[in-house]
Amino acid sequence: MWFSNLQLYRLTKPFTLSAEALAQQLEQHTFKPCGTLDLSSYGWMAPLGRDGAELVHAAGGYIMICARKEQKVVPATVVRERVQEKAEAIEAAQGRPVRRKERDTIKEEVIHTLLPHAFPRSTLTFAYIAPKENLIVVNAASAKRAEELLSCLRGSIGSLPAVAPSLAVAPSAVMTRWLNGDDVPYDFTLGDECELRDTVEDGGIIRCKRQDLTTEEIQVHLDAGKRAVKLAIDWQEHLSCVIQDDLTIKRLRFGDEILEQSQEADSDDAAAAFDNDFAIMTLELSRFIPRLLEVFGGENSVADE
Repeated sequence: MWFSNLQLYRLTKPFTLSAEALAQQLEQHTFKPCGTLDLSSYGWMAPLGRDGAELVHAAGGYIMICARKEQKVVPATVVRERVQEKAEAIEAAQGRPVRRKERDTIKEEVIHTLLPHAFPRSTLTFAYIAPKENLIVVNAASAKRAEELLSCLRGSIGSLPAVAPSLAVAPSAVMTRWLNGDDVPYDFTLGDECELRDTVEDGGIIRCKRQDLTTEEIQVHLDAGKRAVKLAIDWQEHLSCVIQDDLTIKRLRFGDEILEQSQEADSDDAAAAFDNDFAIMTLELSRFIPRLLEVFGGENSVADE
C-alpha cells in the first residue's frame, strides 16, 4: 500500500462528502471485468482487496480509494499478420490494391474477432483524498494514469474541481540553483541522481546515477546552459525520491525509521495493518508535501472552478 509515485492535485473547492457518502456514490461505478467484446474496463474496488469489502478506507481524516483497470491484450504482431493476410487475399481475388481506409476496417474486424480469446491484464491505482488540506494524492508515475482515476471519480460524484498545483517558482529553476551551489534547504539533502537538459528544443540530455552532484563535471554542464529536470533528494532521512520539473514525484521510498514504525505494529489483522501503514504514510506526506511546495515558492492562487 505504500505509495511509490505521487501525482498531486489541488482541490479548488472543499471536498464535503463523508467517507460513507463517497462509498455510496462509488457503488454505482464498481469494477466489472471486461465483457467478451470489451477492450477495457475501469471501476472502483476495495483498497484492502480481498481483505475488505468497503470501497473507501478512512483514517485520520484521510480517505483512500482504489481504481482497477482491466485491458485485453491483443498482440499487435498478430493483428498486423491477420490484416496483411486478409488484404493480400482481397488483392488476389479482386485484382485491386487495398487502400488505407479499407485496411483500417479490416483491422477493426480482426481485433473484434480476436477479443474473445485475448487475455485480460489488470492494474490498480490508489489515491487518497485529504479534505482538510484540499489535496488529492495519486500513486501514479504518469499524469495520464492519475487523470484516469480523477475522471472516474468525477463521473462517480458529479464534480471534482482538482488541478495540478500552480507554483510560484518552476521546480526546474530551483533544482538548477541547488546544483549550481545555492544553499539547499536545511531539511533537504541532494541525492546521487539527476537529469540535465538543454533549454533549446532537441538539445542534449545528461543522465547521472550514483554520481556526486557537487562535482565539477556536473558544473560544466550547468555552465553550458543545461537545467535540471529531475533531481534525487532526501528529506530529513524520513523519505527519499526523485522530483521532476512537472512536480511528479517518483521512486518514493520511506526511511528505515518510518518503516520500523510499521513493523512494530506486528498485526495479524490485515485491515488493522493496512490502517496502521496508511496512517503512518499520510502523516509523513502531510508534512512533506507542504514543505516541498514551500521550497518552490508556494502556490499561486487558483480561482474556484
